[in-house]
Amino acid sequence: MREALAAREVSAVYRLLRKHGVSQRQIAAMTGQSQSEVSEILKGRQVMAYDVLTRIADGLGVPRGYMGLAYDETTAIRVVGASDGRQAEEDESVKRRRFLAHAAQVTMGAAVFGPESGTWSEAPARTPAPGRIGTTDVRQVEAATRALRALDYQYGGGFCRDAVVAQLSWGQQMLDSSAAEQVKTRLFTAIADLHSLAGWTSFDTGLMDSARGHFAQALDLAKQGGDHHLVANVLYRMGRVYLHQDAANDALKLFQLGQIAAQESGSELAVAVLCANEAWAYAMMGNEEQSVKLLGRCKDEFARADLASAESWVKFFNETDVYAMTGTVHTVLAMKNPEHTKYAIPALSRAVDAYTDDMARSKAFMLSALATNHLLEGDIDHGVKIGGKAIECAESIKSARVKDRMRPLQVEAERRRNNPDARDLADRLKIFYAA
Repeated sequence: MREALAAREVSAVYRLLRKHGVSQRQIAAMTGQSQSEVSEILKGRQVMAYDVLTRIADGLGVPRGYMGLAYDETTAIRVVGASDGRQAEEDESVKRRRFLAHAAQVTMGAAVFGPESGTWSEAPARTPAPGRIGTTDVRQVEAATRALRALDYQYGGGFCRDAVVAQLSWGQQMLDSSAAEQVKTRLFTAIADLHSLAGWTSFDTGLMDSARGHFAQALDLAKQGGDHHLVANVLYRMGRVYLHQDAANDALKLFQLGQIAAQESGSELAVAVLCANEAWAYAMMGNEEQSVKLLGRCKDEFARADLASAESWVKFFNETDVYAMTGTVHTVLAMKNPEHTKYAIPALSRAVDAYTDDMARSKAFMLSALATNHLLEGDIDHGVKIGGKAIECAESIKSARVKDRMRPLQVEAERRRNNPDARDLADRLKIFYAA
């Protein structure tokens, strides 16, 4: 194997893996390739591209030096957290399938072929961590995560992502420090939560591959820490990434896996969050009946939830967020059936009124959706007024996701350009997107 790696004979590497019982499907899942690509390589197709070779090395857990691929600490510092370019050639559907397979393995059982913790993202140069850690060290990680998450909510992922990644580069190596078993378990959860935040802020800034990598790391660590709550959280967040990419079917599968973890955790609030997001996925797929049914279950689970003792990650989901999700789902349904505006507008209005300045991004989302519904309903004056507020709110947030979520408003404003007020709103949105 070492000889094959040194010669970069990937076909020989794959044949050796097959000889020892590793299937083509497993190789494809680990290296991010399709089975047809793996089959072609097994038949002798040469792999020459540096990016592909490094991804294969990382996927198989092989040190890059074995393949003569230069990669030193300086290079690692420059590329940490920005792995999107490395995987750019890979088809997005392949990436989604690979992550879904990994999520299913973590949620339902052990990985099929060796540890994958090193295959998702590289480690930067790090400030030395203590040789032995205690509860105080873990609390510091938890406190930093809470503070950075608050910044993300208020100002967007673009404001704090670099700080999250920097904190992670230090916290990650604490996993190699010695500690009591109880401390180690808590550390797994703390670092998993920090990876989850890194994934969320990456998603918010449009770095989808980085987001996927951090969420995969978070899943592994949350599972090691035995934290079903956090597993559900990570699956929910990655499902939201896929919703954002209009891959509702893949998103639904992750939400359903998350539902398993949420139910194992015994948290009605976590179950409510997953139900709301499943409803969103079904709405995008045009399944009105299932969407409405799951919204109803979300409200029932929320009513039963013990909010005071809920896990920290899920405490964000309060009554305001129930209204926000209800309005969001009905907004999606209203795009095909404007009758749903009568359900969306009251729910979104309640959410907008309740969101404070520290939830500016969520407020921008709801203002945009509310304005869209008013335009769909034919109330252009009201829609334009609220649309202006959405732009003002969004301008203070560093988030690519906000711009993406405001696209429906832009589309509806453009459709009504014959109205002077709607035309002004469409022009304001053009300036906003150009900024």
